[in-house]
Amino acid sequence: MAKKQSESVPKALEPAFSAIVNMTESICKQHLNSDYATLARQLAATLARKRPSPIMRGKPEIWACGILYALGTVNFLFDKTQIPHLRADELCAVSGVSKSSGENKGKLIRDLLNMYPLDPNWCLPGHVDNNPLIWTLKVDGFLVDIRHMSRDLQVIAYEKGLIPYIPADQ
Repeated sequence: MAKKQSESVPKALEPAFSAIVNMTESICKQHLNSDYATLARQLAATLARKRPSPIMRGKPEIWACGILYALGTVNFLFDKTQIPHLRADELCAVSGVSKSSGENKGKLIRDLLNMYPLDPNWCLPGHVDNNPLIWTLKVDGFLVDIRHMSRDLQVIAYEKGLIPYIPADQ
């Protein structure tokens, strides 16, 4: 299940973190939404806490684009059937970086944090209900969709922090 990501950063990295977050928030306000802004802030903080932190080197606009590119890949931002939707080249253009720079930084971030499409740790809140990776659990050695199991099993899974809420109660 997606865990609440911390937004705390080491004091020495606050200037770099703030520069990146200011850019991601501006882009999200104009072209995406507040859910992307929140995840981008959390992802920037995660990168700031890495040892050594990769955000100390490079331009903030490339990091901002890379962060949104990585999150966009996880959440299918580049799929025109999704809302919000932004093409990869449009994301890079509004970030003020070349497509290759944004794409490369996005891949670096995904590789560094082992991010993948539908990653429960970086899934937009609006995608949680339809993300099979959040709801598929192993019960007695079998993979099951916990939404189709008894409420008692759902409660156990919720109490263990394996699912974000009890589906039977929705």
